[in-house]
Amino acid sequence: MTAVTDWAVRTATPQDAPALAALAAVTFPLACPPGSTAGDQQAFVDEHLTAPRFAQHASDPARVVLVACAPDGTLLGYTLLVAGEPADDDTRAAVHIRPTVELSKCYVHPDHHGAGVASALLRASFDHARALGGAGIWLGVNQQNARAQAFYAREGFAVVGARHFVVGARVEDDHVLERPL
Repeated sequence: MTAVTDWAVRTATPQDAPALAALAAVTFPLACPPGSTAGDQQAFVDEHLTAPRFAQHASDPARVVLVACAPDGTLLGYTLLVAGEPADDDTRAAVHIRPTVELSKCYVHPDHHGAGVASALLRASFDHARALGGAGIWLGVNQQNARAQAFYAREGFAVVGARHFVVGARVEDDHVLERPL
């Protein structure tokens, strides 16, 4: 691990989009289950985690992208919040706290796992979710991703349901987690 101890969390701008896309390409596969193929992971990255998509997210008033960055500007991690009702029926039925905000993404570069980056991003995300009007926050996490599940449990999230999540040509099973803000 490359320990970076001097970093800060800030709101991303559209100019961060290329660096966010590069970070997402590294971090997204780490959250995928063992049966997920590199091709399916790349298809997801190519469709959802591109620089133009991150620029759109950073410009959308119903979304907040937060980044943890080193003094030299290197991005160490990011979160993406989405205000409003969940898009799919299973998640809408599982989530109980309204109004709600989705923690759509929460990723840290593997060189910085265990350094407190994810916790700092999450704390800032809670503040921003409240500012978006949320009383609760929810997320989906792959049912085989024990490390992420343990992290979210420590941060006060509880499993409230399940949903399907498409990665490339595969349909994966996620737990839906929620916590009050």
